[in-house]
Amino acid sequence: MKKLYLFLPAILLTFTLNTTMAQEKITKILVLIYSDNGGTYELAKEVAKGIESDQNVRAVIKQTKVSVNPKLKDIPVATVEELPTYDGIAFGSPVYFGNISTGMSEFLSKTTDLWTNHALEGMPATVFMSAGSGAGNELALQSFWNSLAVHGMVLVSNGIRGYENIDKTIPQGNSVLGTTSLVSLKNIARPSESERYLAELQGKNFAKVALALKGTFSKAVTAKETKQLSINNVLKEKNIVLPTLPKSVGNYELFSRSGNLVFINQVSLKDGTILNPGKLGIDVNEAQVQEATKQTMLNIIAILKEAVGGDLDKVKKCVQLVGMFNTTADYTKHADLMNIASNLTVEIFGEKGKHARNTGGAYSLPVGSSVSISAIFEVE
Repeated sequence: MKKLYLFLPAILLTFTLNTTMAQEKITKILVLIYSDNGGTYELAKEVAKGIESDQNVRAVIKQTKVSVNPKLKDIPVATVEELPTYDGIAFGSPVYFGNISTGMSEFLSKTTDLWTNHALEGMPATVFMSAGSGAGNELALQSFWNSLAVHGMVLVSNGIRGYENIDKTIPQGNSVLGTTSLVSLKNIARPSESERYLAELQGKNFAKVALALKGTFSKAVTAKETKQLSINNVLKEKNIVLPTLPKSVGNYELFSRSGNLVFINQVSLKDGTILNPGKLGIDVNEAQVQEATKQTMLNIIAILKEAVGGDLDKVKKCVQLVGMFNTTADYTKHADLMNIASNLTVEIFGEKGKHARNTGGAYSLPVGSSVSISAIFEVE
């Protein structure tokens, strides 16, 4: 029995090492899309299917921004900083007047740091698009290629692969630069079966190229990618203690999540009572309202921690803060009061804590609080 106990740790260690090595051998490809009505997403699924036809390759579908489309709202949003961590990227976008869509173009415009640091040089890339009439699809594909060529990516075309097997009795989105879908031609469901077939073939071919090139290019690290101190350590070092979660006082939730966005609204509740309640200039002074503002923001961050399953490192960005203060009609220094919340957010999250902001005054606020803050966060 003792010998068995001695062997068990060795067996577990061997299993862990083998698992880790197997994961390192997996080629990971990002399928990055912007989609309006879901057509590009449908092509993306076929491309991903083709990519994963090889058991050593995994496809991850992400979008460039949060979508309100019910078909797309649960697709995770990619960050620019994560792009160099993949072994290849398949880009998908609708065609906008012979060009890349605004949603994809805006994302690519943020990759200046990657370009400066040669972070994507040598990485394979392929392109697919959801076109309207098809008249501008070649122009759009070429504009896509131009943007990726500037990064030094290895551009993988589709060629005439699969042409002999598609239905030639109807128009198909068949281009040598990448698969497209002619979405405005409604005589059949789009993407058509032939377009789906071409997209899958494109994924299969791209996986082969990504496998062949894996390890041949350097995954450069940009300044933004340098490992940051975990948020929990930041809180500990700065002696910031998050309060226990406040309880809702009505038929609502402490937070609401839609896609990658978390929405939170809070007042200055502390230990079950409102901290420094009343109207500024009558019941409380500026110092007391600033204290209440800090407590309100701490409440928000405590709820945010709950929203991300206890891991604040999953917070990508504080998008917006809106502060309302219970003040007299002639009070004008609302921004000074709100600085307490803004500074605390940046102190905790660093660059990710910088946000858009609005402040205002109110005749009264819920439960007598001197401050109320609404927050929007982007999370993984």
